[in-house]
Amino acid sequence: MRVNRILLSSALVVVALVIQVSVLARLHLPGAVPDLMLLTVLGLALVYGHVGGALIGFGAGLLADLAPPADHAAGRYALVLCLVGYLAGLVKPETGRLKSATGPMVVVVAAAIGSTLLYAGVGALVGDTAARHVGLGGLLFTAVLYDLLLAPFVVPGIMALARRAENDPLAETGSAAKSTDISSGWLSGGTGLRIGGQRNGMRVKAARARMARAGRIKGVKRL
Repeated sequence: MRVNRILLSSALVVVALVIQVSVLARLHLPGAVPDLMLLTVLGLALVYGHVGGALIGFGAGLLADLAPPADHAAGRYALVLCLVGYLAGLVKPETGRLKSATGPMVVVVAAAIGSTLLYAGVGALVGDTAARHVGLGGLLFTAVLYDLLLAPFVVPGIMALARRAENDPLAETGSAAKSTDISSGWLSGGTGLRIGGQRNGMRVKAARARMARAGRIKGVKRL
């Protein structure tokens, strides 16, 4: 991974962990806890691909395993986020375009379900039966619900930061001039706003205003 990717990913993961432990974990919501670490890994994996997603997921999970008040075996969450980051990176758009929010939202749902099941399964192997007492069905439902509600406010911003940190965001596909930023696609698809169309419309209006101003100046000079 590049140095700028490592620095940005490390900073985002640390911020996400601090918010996760100090804020989200203390809300005492029913069922699962909103997983900001998972959403951070997903956002970075959708930009950096499966290799970067796996590395970031492993590092983020290991940091979460070691950070207090963790009460589970070290490496458990690292395994979960490593697999989630790898699989999420596999669905990275090759052209860098994201026409709607449907695909990413499906990725969020699959990641929330998969991470919960995998975490509970690994816990069962090491003798942790907490998921049975809480209720696996309730955990799955609340995990999906909380992550879906939080994702539109987290994932697009992380993807935009990751794109800006790249020197040439779409150089690998050779279509930097024609492709739309991934985060813009998420926002336009999720909110129904045509961001690109709005920008083009503003440019056309500005061009017309300049032409009208030039015409008035020429008319004055002729007089």
